[in-house]
Amino acid sequence: MNGNESRTLWISLITGIFAVFLLYSWSQEQRAELHKKYGSSEQVVVAKRPIKEMAPILDSDIDVIERPVDFIEPKAIQNPEEVIGKLAAAPIEEGEQILGTKLLKPGNLTGLSMEVTPGKRAVTIPVDSVRGVSKLIKPGDRIDIVAALDVGAGANKKREVRTLMQDVVVLATGQRIANQIPVVYDEEEDGQINIKNLRMDVNYNDLTIEAEPEEVQELVYILSTTPGGLFITLRNSSDRIIKPLKTASINDVLGRMRRKPAAAPRPVVRPKQPVAKPKVRKPRRRGPFEEIN
Repeated sequence: MNGNESRTLWISLITGIFAVFLLYSWSQEQRAELHKKYGSSEQVVVAKRPIKEMAPILDSDIDVIERPVDFIEPKAIQNPEEVIGKLAAAPIEEGEQILGTKLLKPGNLTGLSMEVTPGKRAVTIPVDSVRGVSKLIKPGDRIDIVAALDVGAGANKKREVRTLMQDVVVLATGQRIANQIPVVYDEEEDGQINIKNLRMDVNYNDLTIEAEPEEVQELVYILSTTPGGLFITLRNSSDRIIKPLKTASINDVLGRMRRKPAAAPRPVVRPKQPVAKPKVRKPRRRGPFEEIN
């Protein structure tokens, strides 16, 4: 390498270093100007991609950026550890700051107790495909509970069917709760967390309903004596009518069968007889001419 090439190399290096220094100085001036205009900056957690309602928030869903303090929203989360594993209470758009008011944690605040009306109780009853409307019931539906009971003793013992409760709200089917919390977290010994989606879970064997304390006592009595005697009927969501229903027994069933009217005999269709046409008689003319037939 001759002297000219060496001198050119050193000039290039010095020029590059000087350019970097100027760029750094300019960025520091801009930073100082922004700091003077908007105040100091702090980090805040934002959504890296859109997050759906009730979806669990993972590490890959969030990002941490710096923003001026004046542009950070109240209740915004600054520590990402406070976000990971929580549920989104409402949809969160890409780039939106994640607020503490938009997060839910599976537990008491998102469990069943908050769904029970004050003064009422939650009670669970077993169901199967026959007694539970083929397990097509979902949280929030309204149902009637019908019981088949044996009453009397000895020769007077008979089975009666009566509607115990009407317009009953279903709080949960299995572990699926009416507030639509879609996941259950199961932490194993090695620290791995398994997430079970409950939105499409129809593999349940019980319903949890809301009832008055007195009604709960009656249900518990029937479950302890005749656990297979409870049946569920599903209502239309807009049907809130409660009407008195009498008890049904074998006599009612047989009486309805006896009162069933017999089928009316089919009418006999007879062939129509031909109708003879009346003979039209021509009027006789008067005058000096002869009638020609």
